[in-house]
Amino acid sequence: MPRIAPSDLDSHSLRVVRALAEHGSITAAAIALGYSQPAVSQQLKRLEQRLGMAVIERVGRTVRLTEAGSVLARHAVAVTSALEAAAGELAELQGLRAGRVRLAAFPSASAALVPRLLAVMAERHPGIRITYLEAEPPEAVAAVREHWADLAITFSYPGDRVDPHRAGTEGLAVTALRRDEMMLVLPTTHRLAGRDAVDLGDLAEENWIGGCPRCRGHLLELCARQGFAPRIACETDNVAAVLGLVEAGIGVAMLPMLAVESVGVRAGIVIRPTTGRDQRTVHAVTASGATLVPALAATLRQLGALAAPDPSAPDSAVPGAGANDA
Repeated sequence: MPRIAPSDLDSHSLRVVRALAEHGSITAAAIALGYSQPAVSQQLKRLEQRLGMAVIERVGRTVRLTEAGSVLARHAVAVTSALEAAAGELAELQGLRAGRVRLAAFPSASAALVPRLLAVMAERHPGIRITYLEAEPPEAVAAVREHWADLAITFSYPGDRVDPHRAGTEGLAVTALRRDEMMLVLPTTHRLAGRDAVDLGDLAEENWIGGCPRCRGHLLELCARQGFAPRIACETDNVAAVLGLVEAGIGVAMLPMLAVESVGVRAGIVIRPTTGRDQRTVHAVTASGATLVPALAATLRQLGALAAPDPSAPDSAVPGAGANDA
């Protein structure tokens, strides 16, 4: 049998093998790559013909990598990452006149960070095309891992007993962008509205407005530490709706400062920190080594500069801070 040469391998085939290893089926690999299922099957067939070795084997209705396929999958990550880095360096030689960044971010970042990021990038690097998808952190991280996105803006609650963000981003590059303080949202008529900071335990008998599943889980954990379970009266991911419900006296809420910055504060509510100064962390997540790509590196630099807390955000110590303060 002729010796296998490097020329028998190509980046397209390696990407297919890598996707097959990560997703476990030809159908799932095809979806992840944006190919048709027959195209993936043909790519594998041509690869096997060049190698003279089987890359996959069928087990019932499923397929799995052979030993040869596992060898290719093990090297595919390094090879494809190196090719992406090389392409990035060539783009840098072009002076960032071209490039693409696929961005995913959670809703409050969508309102507070993404528009400013897109505007700055359009002004400073008009050749870089940025596409955007709104997604909660688990979906945004999955998009980076599965190569549907190049950059995800996510958040985590590192003080919680269970931190799904840490497990979900294993093997990816994670950069902390900012500490995002969690704020209590109260109507101006509330008995605790005049305090500079509020102890969570003093709100044990209140109705609460719950947010996204991860945020709600964090609230439940904080309240459990104070010895009570919050009574969730309403649930919504819409920050403006949360503020409206609080203003109407339906309940109290906890929101991150970034979410407050995204919509401003209504005249009928106040925001207060907890006495424990609870925080979450906002992150940028990319594939390992992806920052060697100049377009992505430039986007990350601008994102880091923009992610700092907004100095014009409403002062949490001023009762009834209005929307014009945001």
